[in-house]
Amino acid sequence: MTMDPCIICVAITGSLPRKSDNPAVPITVAEQVESTQAAFEAGATIAHCHVRNDDGSPSSDPDRFAQLIEGLRHHCPGMIIQLSTGGRSAAGQTRGGMLPLRPDMASLSVGSNNFPTRVYENPPDLVDWLAQEMQTYDVRPEIEAFDLSHLFQAAVMIERGQLPANVHVQFVMGVKNAMPVDREVFDFYRKTRERLMPQATWCAAGIGRHQITLNEWCVETGGHCRTGLEDNVRLDRNTLAPSNAALVGRVVDLCDRAERPVATWQQARAMLGLETMQ
Repeated sequence: MTMDPCIICVAITGSLPRKSDNPAVPITVAEQVESTQAAFEAGATIAHCHVRNDDGSPSSDPDRFAQLIEGLRHHCPGMIIQLSTGGRSAAGQTRGGMLPLRPDMASLSVGSNNFPTRVYENPPDLVDWLAQEMQTYDVRPEIEAFDLSHLFQAAVMIERGQLPANVHVQFVMGVKNAMPVDREVFDFYRKTRERLMPQATWCAAGIGRHQITLNEWCVETGGHCRTGLEDNVRLDRNTLAPSNAALVGRVVDLCDRAERPVATWQQARAMLGLETMQ
């Protein structure tokens, strides 16, 4: 089976990890730019981005996102910038306040689900508004599927014209109280995506110790990979990951062993249908 080159997404910071969890977690904009540049040079072509307040708490401040975008475009030319509209940083339409900055991509959760200690609320009116804002500012959605129903809802939104047919879909597995890591479910996700959204590209994210498992499954089956300190701060039970670049390097090694090429930023942009930057 011939497979496309593997696009590696690095989720550099997230909303939860602290330096007390791993000193390598980049918090400030300057730290995030430096960490992303190293990950870019290691093989990542998508940067999934959150921003933090000065005290390290999560934020959706468009000004902080603007500073981050400026730094990434300068130091990582060609890299795909994907901003998070997740619900840990803000509530309601504040979650999409950075979309007028016109990043290449943004995350979009099309349904609600349980998290470890709370409900991750994505009510239909907010989902519709975020999708419309992404259309308005020409931002490619990445559908974060925490549940099988989210694939079906994304397909309905494509049929309605609310989402482009070539969305990028991410299967999220291993979040406590949500979808566990299960190979049969993973394979069913893949087949369901192919049936419902044949033009969509796809990847998967494994949380914590499951990160490497999902990386392996994706490399093996032709999907793309997500890694990074947002989802996992360790190389193994006893070893903290020294950097985002180290986690990216681990995926590159998997691709090398599988004799699957790692996508360049030019190839990643072409596969995702994004504008190729000069």
